[in-house]
Amino acid sequence: MAPESIEGIPVTVVVIWILCAAGWGVVLAGLRRGLRGRERGPALFAHTVTPAGVVLTFAVLGYGSLYATIALAAEWWSLAAVTGFQPARLVAGGGLRRLAAWLLVTAAVTYVTGRLVLGR
Repeated sequence: MAPESIEGIPVTVVVIWILCAAGWGVVLAGLRRGLRGRERGPALFAHTVTPAGVVLTFAVLGYGSLYATIALAAEWWSLAAVTGFQPARLVAGGGLRRLAAWLLVTAAVTYVTGRLVLGR
């Protein structure tokens, strides 16, 4: 039987954190592997500061960081899936279709995950 909480933190929250961190790492690896030249530095910097910025924004708006973590996990895994684990493809030729697919998949995954985790 699985525990309901780990040191007082619900297991589902820990799983979301792990999925978020793993998705962040997958996208980071794809950016490091796929980008060259002048765009590499700013893209890696923006990706590195995204988690803190998003969590801070959600806190300022009055939402908990769990909402942000669910959204970020969905965003990164959807990006990896839509671009074939090569995030640079998002802005390559035909990028508008990929962008639309990424937004739709992200919205769907965020909605479903939010309903499952938050029970609303």
